[in-house]
Order: sequence, then C-alpha cells, then structure tokens
Amino acid sequence: MSAAVGTCGVVLAAGAGSRYGMPKVLAHDGRWLVAAIDALSGCDSVIVVMGAAVVGVPDGVTVAVNEAWSSGMGGSLRVGLDACRPLPVEYAVIMPVDTPDVGVDVVTRVVAAAMDSETGLARAMFGDVPGHPVVMARRWWRDAAARAVGDEGARAFLSGRVDVVAVQCGDLADGGDHDFPDEREP
Repeated sequence: MSAAVGTCGVVLAAGAGSRYGMPKVLAHDGRWLVAAIDALSGCDSVIVVMGAAVVGVPDGVTVAVNEAWSSGMGGSLRVGLDACRPLPVEYAVIMPVDTPDVGVDVVTRVVAAAMDSETGLARAMFGDVPGHPVVMARRWWRDAAARAVGDEGARAFLSGRVDVVAVQCGDLADGGDHDFPDEREP
C-alpha cells in the first residue's frame, strides 16, 4: 500500500478495559495493538494513546500518554489529536485498539473517501452500523476535541452530521469492537 500522504493514525488504547477484565492494549499478548498499528501502517505517522497500561511500541510509532485515562475515551481522543497537531499532516485516522479485524484495506478505503470529499470527514460502515476508522481533516480537530467528553470520543461531534461520508466496508471486515472477553476472538 502506498502511504496516505498527510495522515496521522491515532490508536485509542488508554482505557482499563473494565468490561473486558484488563486493558485492551494488553489483550491477546498485545496482538490487538499490533493489528491496530498494522492497519494504520499506510499513514505518515502513528500515535498510540495509552494510559491504564503503557507498553512498548515498534520503532517509528509514538506513544502519547493520557494521564486522565479514567475519564473516558473523550480524553484519549483529545490527547491523540493534540499529538497530531505539530505534525505536517492534514488528516487524523482514529482507531480504537479493540477492532482487530479492521485492516489496512479498510483504512485505505476510508482515508481515500475522506480525501475525496469536500468536508474531509469519513467513517467506516459495516452494514448499517457505523464503525472505525473515523477520518477527519485538520480543520475539524479542534471542534471534535472540544466535544469529546467522557466515553463519547468523536460520537458527539459526528452525531447528526450529514457531511460525513459513510464508507461501506462490510465486505472487508465485520468492524465489531470487543467489549467482553467471551466475544468472538480474532
């Protein structure tokens, strides 16, 4: 895959995974983290937001620590977007760590749709279910960060918008996140 010029991949992996029973960044001996980083491998930069657990990452990947990780995903989104700001990129590609079947093919499709759209906003859809990644142009980062509170992440920012390109990716992955350890495994 050729690099998606001007993109920063952001893996949200700061939570304690209370429903899962451990921080998801540790799930399956770190395989979920590796899968998320691999899915974003076409991005110019990759940032992993950690908090409840901090682990090593491959060379070239940056860790941003969310000291307030217990406040929810919104804080992690803010930390991730803040880490993207000084980089020479125009798009943030947001992925949670717990969607291990979402691969580089899904990311490539959603990034291309965002870059081709007037708004620079796109999100993966799996059937009728919105999922990840979510891609947003730099001009939206401040507004998305301001509306990211608690466990909402970008949900409040995206809710009700008609200018977000919905990119069907159900042919590439199921896109489901894993909240409980007894759910299907990768």
